[in-house]
Amino acid sequence: MSLIEQLGRRTYDRIEGFGDLCRFSGRTLSWMLSSALTRRNLKLLMYQLYSVGVLSIPVVMITGMFIGAVLAVQTVEQFKGIGMLPMMGTIVNLSVLRELGPVLAGVLLAGRVGGGMTAELGTMRVTEQIDALWVMGSSPIQVLVVPRVMACILLIPVLVLYANAMGILGGYIVSVKIYDVNSSDFWRYASQAVTLWDIFYGLIKSVFFGAAISVIGCYKGFRCTSGAAGVGRACTESFVASCVVILALDFFVGMGLNTLYNAFHPIQSVLQ
Repeated sequence: MSLIEQLGRRTYDRIEGFGDLCRFSGRTLSWMLSSALTRRNLKLLMYQLYSVGVLSIPVVMITGMFIGAVLAVQTVEQFKGIGMLPMMGTIVNLSVLRELGPVLAGVLLAGRVGGGMTAELGTMRVTEQIDALWVMGSSPIQVLVVPRVMACILLIPVLVLYANAMGILGGYIVSVKIYDVNSSDFWRYASQAVTLWDIFYGLIKSVFFGAAISVIGCYKGFRCTSGAAGVGRACTESFVASCVVILALDFFVGMGLNTLYNAFHPIQSVLQ
């Protein structure tokens, strides 16, 4: 009976935690829609834009270049074996734009951005700074959470663009300079295969990734337990949960986007 009791208690705690996260997300969305862009809010948002966006550019660009380089290394021998080496540009560009760039950039930012938010807000929770905001009549969600969520939603797609560009460049350098793929063939086949939909496909998914990373990171910080161990545990939980949610969103959002494309593509073909 004790084993069944523990299983039931853990199941109840998980359901309760998910409900608490939904309430937290609803309050955040409510403040985002209702808060006026006052001078104070804009100042808080600008600081978060700098923290989330500008400070993440170097690591995103370096990671993106190695994403494309590794992809080229792993596929060039297979393409050479079937006589399709000139089409390296197709696989590199499509893979980076649609999947590898957004997903790996999202996982990377879940550690840098999401973990940083959890640590910062968790420390504020432990030192009772969040409680002080309530006492002063301010909403901690409006002051602390909304600017972070808005910054992630606005700038993570931009960071994914940097990752995509560097990934394509890395794949090009490895394919052309190391494995002697013809440069004109690389770009010719890439231009034939890549459409605007392929570019926006990954960017749309990255918007969902940014929202998930910021909300989970802020929620774990707000619900952090006391002590240094509590902050460290919250950061770990934030990163793991963000990675799992990113992969789940990649599947479900990808399926939804593919369904929309298949529904509207025949109509566009007829109009053309």
